[in-house]
Amino acid sequence: MARRDAAPLSAAEFLRFCWTQLTSMRTALVLLFAFALAALPGSLIPQRPVNPVRVTDFIRDNPTLGRFYDAVGLFDVYASWWFAGIYLLLLVSLVGCIVPRIGTYVRALRTPPPRTPRRLSRLPESVAGASALAPGEALDAAESWLTKRRFRVRRQDDSVSAERGYLREFGNLLFHVSLVFVLAGIAWSSLFGYKGSVIVVEGQAFSNNLSQYDDFSAGGAFNPSQLVPFTIWVDRFDAKFELGRVQRGAARQFTAHVRTAEGAGAPVPSTIEVNHPLTFGGTSVHLIGHGYAPVVTVTDASGQTAFSGPVVFLPQDGNFTSQGAIKAPDARPQRLGFECFFLPTAVVDERGPHSVFPDAFAPQLFCNAWSGAPRQETGRPESVYSLDKAGLTQLSQNGRVVNFRLEPGQVVDLPGGAKLEFRDWKRWTKLQVSSTPGLPLTFGAIVVAVTGLCLSLFVRPRRLFVRVGERTEVGGLDRADARVGLADDVAALAAAVGLPDARPAHEPAHEPAGDPQHEPEKEDA
Repeated sequence: MARRDAAPLSAAEFLRFCWTQLTSMRTALVLLFAFALAALPGSLIPQRPVNPVRVTDFIRDNPTLGRFYDAVGLFDVYASWWFAGIYLLLLVSLVGCIVPRIGTYVRALRTPPPRTPRRLSRLPESVAGASALAPGEALDAAESWLTKRRFRVRRQDDSVSAERGYLREFGNLLFHVSLVFVLAGIAWSSLFGYKGSVIVVEGQAFSNNLSQYDDFSAGGAFNPSQLVPFTIWVDRFDAKFELGRVQRGAARQFTAHVRTAEGAGAPVPSTIEVNHPLTFGGTSVHLIGHGYAPVVTVTDASGQTAFSGPVVFLPQDGNFTSQGAIKAPDARPQRLGFECFFLPTAVVDERGPHSVFPDAFAPQLFCNAWSGAPRQETGRPESVYSLDKAGLTQLSQNGRVVNFRLEPGQVVDLPGGAKLEFRDWKRWTKLQVSSTPGLPLTFGAIVVAVTGLCLSLFVRPRRLFVRVGERTEVGGLDRADARVGLADDVAALAAAVGLPDARPAHEPAHEPAGDPQHEPEKEDA
């Protein structure tokens, strides 16, 4: 006989099939694994919102691979279309799995315990014998004993059935529902949250405005009007390091002494320490870094001050050897630039200049000088921490490259009549300003998820049964794999119904033990 081909699925049937596959627990687990796997590149590959400079360097050093990564969104994983797709599919799959299970659980709560099986001897634990109580008294005693131990009880003419452990499935559902809220909280923070950082030198201030951030990233639904108006004045930054022989130079305390004002309010003294941020509404201000800023003055050959003020240098090692660039683009007749190292505790030996301690006990500034013709401003951004030498020539005198070192208060005369004065040094602090509106929801959902997981792991669903007749039978089973305490409960219930010396009931070996919930419910004749 020829085999007939199956009829093609209609559009409604095809959609129903896709929905069934998407909302299966197997698909949810696969999507959860894919979600964790998709997040890995965000930790292994430089991300543009966090460190655009490293992304630029990566593309420059690996042009082919860099263009591929950029095309598929690997430099901004968490904002890519494929990461969002996995995220949304996981959310839909979890909801589709959970909703039917909630309905099933509600129906189970409204359904009384199952009827008593005909053969209690088939249960994993059972005893039988002659009761010292009358049938009615035995049933009353069983019902009382079970009720006190929070069993749900169903009494019949000659038997009592009871069940407990509904919190196990409740905990399971609670865990999965909490996962949905965790994902919702993360999505809320990703869409409406923002994070930015700014370096503030002692004596300077920062206002929560987009133009004042050094780097800033925000979600797709972020609006600048969400920025809470506040100002922070950094008056002083204290850093303390270990001076003893053990762990010498280890950080001991970092404290930024600041004044804060919300909106047009009056400034209020405050402090910022590591893991002790300031909070303005839903915005947190964390202390995440610090360093040194030499205070210099550049005087050009015409005698005019071309630059004056602190210059932020970036630490290069644990002893805060710091590198930076001093730029005087308005110097005349030649613009000036300096590549410098600031050493807080400077030592010059066979290794060359280096710092031997992170605190500023013997600060010195080591520089190379460059000059070049003035250039037209292009508006193209460049790093403030490095010197662009395009169009510049290193200064030399008598055939030797000009390099020098200065201590605070010293001035160096440069060829051509310019001067550089190292006046003093200050500390800078790096502040991270962030808003994660979904964090309370995410944190609360995680706590609830752990609670639900504990319930699903430690609550044991258990059923107990009593039947009275010519002899009294007591049996029980666990609906989970752990049977710890089941024999004790059966023995205690047997004692409660007047079977102190009951013996285990025996069933012929050819009859396998089973769960009475799968037996058809029949009344004894």
